[in-house]
Amino acid sequence: MPVLATEYTLATPDDLVVGEDQTIETVYEDTLYDLARKYSLGSEELIRVNPGVDPWIPGAGKKIIVPGRHILPSGPREGIVVNLPEHRLYYFPKAKRGQPTVVITYPVSIGKMDWRTPLGLTHVIAKEKNPVWYPPESVRKEHLEAGDPLPPVVPPGPDNPLGLFAMRLAAGKGTYLIHGTNNPIAVGLAVTHGCIRMYPDDVAALFPLIPVGTSVRLINDPIKIAWVDGELLLEAHPPVDAEGQSFEPNIDQFEQLLQAALGDTTVAIHWDYAREVLQKADGVLATVGLEVDASALDPAPLPNAPPPPSTMSAAPGANPSN
Repeated sequence: MPVLATEYTLATPDDLVVGEDQTIETVYEDTLYDLARKYSLGSEELIRVNPGVDPWIPGAGKKIIVPGRHILPSGPREGIVVNLPEHRLYYFPKAKRGQPTVVITYPVSIGKMDWRTPLGLTHVIAKEKNPVWYPPESVRKEHLEAGDPLPPVVPPGPDNPLGLFAMRLAAGKGTYLIHGTNNPIAVGLAVTHGCIRMYPDDVAALFPLIPVGTSVRLINDPIKIAWVDGELLLEAHPPVDAEGQSFEPNIDQFEQLLQAALGDTTVAIHWDYAREVLQKADGVLATVGLEVDASALDPAPLPNAPPPPSTMSAAPGANPSN
């Protein structure tokens, strides 16, 4: 299946948003799992924005929303960045002299249950083609209890869950990997034992680009914001717990995260709409506010009058039309 390009050229190094949303029409053979892979999305990412559509049999002529726009993660734009709630990996290659800055992005799966994907900064320490899998004792015990015993060594091949390519991270004394999969449908879900799993085509494309020593930053940012032409764009994803499992967002906590992300910026927010976006947490970008000229809010001081209080960010209930 041809996969659409996931490399974006940034008009300026400070660009904040890449990609575009689109609507497509299904044909009879389509499944949402196949479409997710084709459009470089996790399966849950596509299913979440198309509620009520049978993921296995959507039927012909069904209008499907494809959420292709992404706010780039905050922080240094170098190496690999994985945002766990977003189930997405970003790679920022070193810019070549005279060449534009690019970013490459792919959907991923993240760690589940007791095999926690660690947060923080790590790096690639080794690369393996056709890797051999040595299941940890804890994983072998889990499979044995489920009636699916594993051998101590799984050679390369269709039964190897690491796929054809693996990049070993320094985190966890080398026990964490970015790797392919023999189960593409699960990409975009919290199903792996602490590792980061990619579609086979995606990891095959990324693998040759990553030198040993490349930095890997694992972040937990369920909310991302960006200012574009004076508009506040909000992107919200289901938060994940310490074990990598997604859960329903607490709107009060989400609002606090949004306020913290805004900082001291003066903004008029449509809070009813912002709460709706936070509640849905489907990853689709939405304009929820407008930047305000703080100087226009401060009346001219009267002679000998005390200075006015400092302007604060908009409080819940503020209306962007005011």
